[in-house]
Amino acid sequence: MDAWTGHEVPKLPGTSTPPDLYDSARREVAPTSPGQTATMYVCGITPYDATHLGHAATMITFDLVQRLWRDAGHDVTYVQNVTDIDDPLLERATRDGEDWIVLAMRETALFREDMEALRMIPPAHYVGAVESIPAIAAHVRELVAGGAAYTLDDGTGDVYYTIAASPNFGYESNLSRDEMLKLSAERGGDPERPGKRDPLDPLLWRGARDGEPAWDGGDLGPGRPGWHIECATIALGLLGNRIDVQGGGNDLLYPHHECSAAHAERLTGEAPFAAHYVHAGMIGLDGEKMSKSKGNLVFVSRLRGDGVDPMAVRLALLTGHYRTDRQWTDDTLKTGQERLARWRSAAEAPAGPSGEGLLAAVREALHHDLDTPAAIAVVDAWADAALAGTGDDTLAPVLMSTTVDALLGVRL
Repeated sequence: MDAWTGHEVPKLPGTSTPPDLYDSARREVAPTSPGQTATMYVCGITPYDATHLGHAATMITFDLVQRLWRDAGHDVTYVQNVTDIDDPLLERATRDGEDWIVLAMRETALFREDMEALRMIPPAHYVGAVESIPAIAAHVRELVAGGAAYTLDDGTGDVYYTIAASPNFGYESNLSRDEMLKLSAERGGDPERPGKRDPLDPLLWRGARDGEPAWDGGDLGPGRPGWHIECATIALGLLGNRIDVQGGGNDLLYPHHECSAAHAERLTGEAPFAAHYVHAGMIGLDGEKMSKSKGNLVFVSRLRGDGVDPMAVRLALLTGHYRTDRQWTDDTLKTGQERLARWRSAAEAPAGPSGEGLLAAVREALHHDLDTPAAIAVVDAWADAALAGTGDDTLAPVLMSTTVDALLGVRL
């Protein structure tokens, strides 16, 4: 599967270091320490609807990580998946009387357009679940053979991972068993299903059902993959046994990231799967959680269709810290538009305060767990001074524009 086209990221003068990031497993901010090539896996969309602002905010978070690693001189191998076969996709296609393949292809294409408009650096590998099914089935068979998975005896052919095979299960999310049970029921698990060895055991392979697509699973029988093993398989195949960052929204911490890490660690015998588990906050609308069930999603494509500059959308989302759950309002967008216009005017000023000082301060802010509010405050202060005619660095306006482009992904 092809990613979007992307753009050239400007090279900045001077030197930098990899960022410190909050690790959900350790519950603290810690340095990232990649080798020459940094590795990152970010969970992508299930393409049954258009890209909303929650998706955009999450993807911006990990776009910043990639930008900072590159600024520190690292190559980056970034993998993102597309869950192009799953229950929500089939349910939406049935509801709308549409072929699930057509629905997935259309929404994935729209997601690519939105990502390019928002100036996201594309992943090195953009991989669908369907194209990964042979490798996923092989991993499920391996887990069964190793005693870490079992087939229900109810005739469905469904295969589950036994969390008893992962003695440290729960280390990533740091949740109590009661909390895990609650979230499993809310987020696609089936803790009440009869026949499971443990209510928290996650699905690895769903046996074929009438009216549903299915693929050859070899000894597993026909069926389709579970969600968590999909990401574990794609990440292991393209990034190796250990990665620097596994990322996504904070709604993926449990069960998705906990389970996918457990699968990967059982398959490789190495732990932890990721040096950092990084999670972005949720975006709400006017005081309410933004969700499909509430019908209050704000779509990036709709904003673009209404003539909103995608750079204003990106800048508006950057005003809150990535780990915080935050609200989107009309004022959020208006402030982003006004800030973008002011920055663009300042970039045309004949001179301004020290450009090198600006670059150093923005780097420093972002280095500390992607502190975008602090970085934006630095640029705001510089822009106000430049527009007031303060400062005599004639090269600073160009460096300011390049800094904002390279590190924040906002093109002026």
